[in-house]
Amino acid sequence: MKKFSFLLLVLIFVMVFPSKGQAATANSNIFLDGKELTLTTNAKIENVKGNIMIPIRVVTENLGFQVGWEKKTGTVTIQNDSKTVKLVVDSKTATVNGNEVALEVSPLLRSDTVLVPIRFVSEEMGLLVSWDNASKTVRLITSDNGSGNTTPPDNGNSNEGLAMINGLSFSENRLLIATSGNIQPKISTLTGPDRIVIDVPNAAFGDTFGQQLDQNLQGEFAVNGYPDVSKIRYSLFNNAPSTVRIVVDMNYSNNYTLTNDGSLYIVNIDTADTKPTPPVGGNGKKIVVIDAGHGNQDPGATGITGKREKDFNLAVALKVEKLLKKEPNIEFVLTRSNDTFLELKQRVKIANDLKADVFVSIHANSSGSSVATGTETYYQRESSKSFANIMHKYLVKATGLKDRGVRYGNFHVIRETKMAAVLLEVGYLSNKNDESALFNETFQNNVAEGVVKGIKEYLQIK
Repeated sequence: MKKFSFLLLVLIFVMVFPSKGQAATANSNIFLDGKELTLTTNAKIENVKGNIMIPIRVVTENLGFQVGWEKKTGTVTIQNDSKTVKLVVDSKTATVNGNEVALEVSPLLRSDTVLVPIRFVSEEMGLLVSWDNASKTVRLITSDNGSGNTTPPDNGNSNEGLAMINGLSFSENRLLIATSGNIQPKISTLTGPDRIVIDVPNAAFGDTFGQQLDQNLQGEFAVNGYPDVSKIRYSLFNNAPSTVRIVVDMNYSNNYTLTNDGSLYIVNIDTADTKPTPPVGGNGKKIVVIDAGHGNQDPGATGITGKREKDFNLAVALKVEKLLKKEPNIEFVLTRSNDTFLELKQRVKIANDLKADVFVSIHANSSGSSVATGTETYYQRESSKSFANIMHKYLVKATGLKDRGVRYGNFHVIRETKMAAVLLEVGYLSNKNDESALFNETFQNNVAEGVVKGIKEYLQIK
C-alpha cells in the first residue's frame, strides 16, 4: 500500500496550476519523506474545478500495481494486497473494498487514458500531504514513515542497537516520553535550581527529533500555564555509552512518579498543593487525547501568506487544553504541547496505550485551488462515525465556514487508533479568507469551544 499511495500523491502538485483543464509543468519541488523527487513521466495532469486529475497509466508505468480497465462499463480497478478501489468514468461514486464512497469529481476519459482524482486516492491510501502555495512545493509523508520534511541531523554516532527517544510532550503536569526499543531510565532530583533528571542509557534521539537539536545535540522548550514547571531540556549527555538526558526545570522542589505504558513513559509531577498528580486513567474519568497535527520539521500546509498549519494546529490544541482543565470528569493528554514532532504511529500509540475514550486530531487543509473553502470532519471506522457527526455539528457552527460535510478518510491516526477517532480539517490555508480566519484569536477560541462541546456531548458529560 505504501508504494501505491506514494505515486498517486507524488503527482498531486507537479505543476503551477494554471487553469481548469490545463496541463501541468513538471518543475515544482516535490519531497517524499524529506527527499526531493525527480519525475520523468510526461503524463498529462489536469486541474478540474480545483481537483487534480492524473492519468491512471502512471500507476502501471511507475509501480506495476494491478490496474484493470473494463471498457464496456468504464470501470478502473486498482488493487494492492489490502485494498481494492473501483472508479467509474463520469460517476461520482467509487467503491473501496466493496463500500460506496462519494467523489467530488468523477474520473474522466481522455483519448487513450483515464484521469482519476488524486485527492480521493490519497485519502484512501492514508498519505499526509502539505502544500506550500507560495513556492509551489509539495511535501509528502507516508503513513509508514511519518517523518517530516527535512533530512534530520546525524547524531554523530551509529544508532545501531540503541533505543530511540522519538518525542516529548508536556500537559497536565505530566511529561510524556515517546520511545522505541528497550529503555531503562534512571531518574533523580537535583537542587540549585530544583530539577528532575531522567537519564536514558543506551539510547539516542530518533530521526524525528530533526531540527529540535542544535549542533551540540541539545534542545529545550518552555512550559507555560503550569506553576510547578518552567522548562524541559534534553541533550545527548554522553557518548560512551550513548545516553540521553532529559531535565525538568522546576520552580520549586516537588515529588514525582514514573509510569510506563509500552513505548510511552510518563513522569507524573506532584502539584504545588502537595496533592499527587495521578497516572492517567483508573479513576472513572473519561480520557481524551488531543493531537495537534504536524510539528517541528513538518510544517504541514503553508498558506498563501506563509502561515504554517503546524502553528494553527498547536494554537487550537492549547486552547482546547485550557478548556478541558475546567472539566472535572475529563482527563486529557496532548500528543504535543509545543513545536515538537511525533511519528504518526507514536501519536496512535499514546492514545491506544492510555486506552483513551476519544481521539481528536486537529488540522488545516490546503488545495491546488484558491477558491476551495470550508470545514470537513473525517472518520475511518464506522464506530467513529457518530462521533464525527457530533464533532462536525459543533465545528461548522464554530467556524462559520462552508460545510463540506462528514467524510470517510483513511488517515493513519484515525485508522490505527482503537477508540472513537476523528480528524478535523478546520479550513483551507490555500484560501485567503480561510487563512485569515484560521489565525484569528476569536476564531480559534470558537473552534476550541466547539471541540470541547462535541467531546462532552459524545461522552455524555454535562
